[in-house]
Amino acid sequence: MKISDDIPSLQPDPLVLKKLLITRMPFGKYKNTLLIDLPEPYVVWFAGQGFPSGELGELMSIVHEVKVNGLEPLFAPLRARAINGPEKKGK
Repeated sequence: MKISDDIPSLQPDPLVLKKLLITRMPFGKYKNTLLIDLPEPYVVWFAGQGFPSGELGELMSIVHEVKVNGLEPLFAPLRARAINGPEKKGK
């Protein structure tokens, strides 16, 4: 066994990142708001109360980590790509 086999991957799952950009809050004050656009105080409040079960809770937990660690700017290129489509390579 190599040492690297014991180290978890630090690469984010592209599918999860995409879900953060397209999944909307299904209920409450911020119903229909994209999860990544939920206000930080709301997400922090949820963290204290407990996130919903299932995939929504997992995604909200990731949003919480992103927001409290100031990582939202990392989503700017992903947003642009989601809106505009992938960049075109030169001819």
